[in-house]
Amino acid sequence: MFNFSFILHFRSCSHPTNTIKKATRSFGSNTTSASSVKKERKLGFKPVVKKIIAANSNSTENSITQDANDKDVIFRQDIRDKIFYTTGFEPSLIETLEKDILQSNPNVQWNKVAGLTEAKAILQEAMVLPTIMPEFFKGIRRPWKGILMVGPPGTGKTMLAKAVATECGTTFFNVSSSTLTSKYRGESEKLVRLLFEMARCYAPSTIFIDEVDSLCSVRGSDSEHEASRRFKAELLIQMDGLNSSLYEDKIIMILAATNHPWDIDEAFRRRFEKRVYIPLPNEWARYQLLTLCLEGVVIDVNLDFHKVAKMLEGYTGSDIANLARDAAMMSIRRKIMGQTPAQIKAIKQEDIDLPVTEKDFKEAIARCRKSVTGSDLSKYDSWMNEYGSH
Repeated sequence: MFNFSFILHFRSCSHPTNTIKKATRSFGSNTTSASSVKKERKLGFKPVVKKIIAANSNSTENSITQDANDKDVIFRQDIRDKIFYTTGFEPSLIETLEKDILQSNPNVQWNKVAGLTEAKAILQEAMVLPTIMPEFFKGIRRPWKGILMVGPPGTGKTMLAKAVATECGTTFFNVSSSTLTSKYRGESEKLVRLLFEMARCYAPSTIFIDEVDSLCSVRGSDSEHEASRRFKAELLIQMDGLNSSLYEDKIIMILAATNHPWDIDEAFRRRFEKRVYIPLPNEWARYQLLTLCLEGVVIDVNLDFHKVAKMLEGYTGSDIANLARDAAMMSIRRKIMGQTPAQIKAIKQEDIDLPVTEKDFKEAIARCRKSVTGSDLSKYDSWMNEYGSH
């Protein structure tokens, strides 16, 4: 008869770590587990992300981490680091969300966003003023928790989010569906809860969700998966549930953008207290946009931007930026037409860096058409007339 005890003894001797793990599980009451040790994680303000290894790490790792932290404290002596306690959360989930904390400066100031005066005023009211006058924004004057930017593609919704990240000085979480969705059961809900826990820890914080209709679509459809419904339920609870009311002193704004507001569930629509329409640029905004796009480019003295702005009615901000780029390329296109690569290489810089003229813009307009139709705009107008809040 074959001796199975020999095989078990051989496997346990070959893999001593397995034996230790089994012993730890068997005698958990007598052994201190890693999960019971209180862990903490430090995250410095932009542009440094710092990680502190858990208390049960070995001494070598702790010394290396301490040296790195000492250097960072010297580098940023004026910043008070905030500690996020990681007990109850998996380190991999924390690292996933830390990657979405914006560390680099987008360098988009408010004056670099043409037009959109009303939207900029609401965003400043929600994030800038409460940090300047915290004693005023209390009770019924508490800051807006959710702002939904609605409008056609290319009107500047993401540009406004970049301006918020640059100007407001908050911890900026740039999350998307790839961040908050997971193939493992229950992990998406954990990510949502962890996101808001981290946002409260590093408050004031801004959570930006672009294309929010992909995450907050209408519930109850036949094609909706159970995991998607659980995810939406957790997001609703974190945005405005019992736990959120316990942290009224924490300034957390959820900034979202969508091109399809009619696909958003009514419960999410209610939680976005301000629903702002980001329209097509008017004539003055188009003039400002042309001026900003052609900074540093030689302009013909006879070129009238006001006249060009009138010609661009119905164009989005993105369309105007592309058209200005196309017009700035006209001089080099005429110069290299029919030339060989060797001849193009011999052309001097001053021969192709010619002023942008009105003729260049007319040719560019003939090549670049508007991307939004009148029927699209009417859908946004009807939705805003019914659900708008600005």
